[in-house]
Amino acid sequence: MSRRPRRMMNQINVVPYIDVMLVLLIIFMVATPMMTTGNVNLPSVGKAPQPPAQPIEVHLDENLQLSVVDRARKGAQTKEVSENELVGLLQDAQARNTEQPVLIAADKRVKYEAVMNLMDLLQKNQVQKVGLLVQQGKR
Repeated sequence: MSRRPRRMMNQINVVPYIDVMLVLLIIFMVATPMMTTGNVNLPSVGKAPQPPAQPIEVHLDENLQLSVVDRARKGAQTKEVSENELVGLLQDAQARNTEQPVLIAADKRVKYEAVMNLMDLLQKNQVQKVGLLVQQGKR
């Protein structure tokens, strides 16, 4: 009697895998509503110790001229300044009020490099809380 070699089976029975997946799905569907969610207690506005300081706006026009508007002072007016005057003015303002923010408002035609140079100048002179002012909505 000659024996024939057994062939390897090339099919996989996936029914047990499907059964396991359905059982896991049902377990997760039942367990999910029972999970507790985290609560974050946020501070309310009424508990703020003092109102935030009005920002000092540094305007940079397309001709790279600098001007400053101090919103904290009554009757804020635009004043053209040089880079050295700007640094001194901002350092004095932040020495009086350490929470005084500085916003850079650059014309959209100004090159990105000019804005970055201005931010670098302010950072090198320890001017804190510098941000960028943008117009919202229009593109």
